[in-house]
Amino acid sequence: MAAISSHSLPSISSHLYPSQPQKFRKTLPPIFISTNPSHLNLHQLAHLFASTNFSCHRFPNPDAQTGRVEPVDPGKLRTAVDHSSVVVSVFCREEFCEGGGGKEDLGFGGLLMERAVPVSEKNGRLVGFGRAVSDGGLTAAIYDVVVIPSLQRLGIGRRIVKRIIRVLTSRGIYDIAALCSEEERLFFEACGFGEDALGSTTMMYTRSASNYAEGNPSVRRVGRMLLLVPPLRKSSSENAASG
Repeated sequence: MAAISSHSLPSISSHLYPSQPQKFRKTLPPIFISTNPSHLNLHQLAHLFASTNFSCHRFPNPDAQTGRVEPVDPGKLRTAVDHSSVVVSVFCREEFCEGGGGKEDLGFGGLLMERAVPVSEKNGRLVGFGRAVSDGGLTAAIYDVVVIPSLQRLGIGRRIVKRIIRVLTSRGIYDIAALCSEEERLFFEACGFGEDALGSTTMMYTRSASNYAEGNPSVRRVGRMLLLVPPLRKSSSENAASG
């Protein structure tokens, strides 16, 4: 069963719905939402993941001291994006991001420039992202929905998911499933997801290379990789003794 997943520390609820008093909620600044993969800069995407401590892995390896997850592998990130059926990127001007004061700091000239020059991928910063993988005909799955901390709780994450759904349904794909934790449930429900009408249960493949490594002295773990270590050769004297 396909699944929606953020695979992050902390969970998607803190990326999209962190605890924040309602009276201090900010207004949504001008943004540009693109579904054109050529608008996406992978270096900016990697920086976005790092700024939110977001991991694309289902089981991330956080640092024991800082709690930071490992950086995403650039090659795998490029492959994942290239093979995604839908890619949604959200851009916003830098002054509205971390440390920016918003419209009150722009001045009269800045406000005129804001109205005259719309936000685009060229003059904006990547502040949100999401993607979908699909077989192109029947089913699809949504992954890696993330928004920078300073622009969370403004509806950007919901807009990302709804834009992905709009593209998929325009292609006749309506079987879009969601795999989420209890903390993420409210976010996905707000995006139109609910219990499976068929009552199906998602099952995950559990027999992995990690299982193979357990109890196998010839397998050594190096980071996320498993290396096959050949047995040591016996010396000529050992061979003679054993003979």
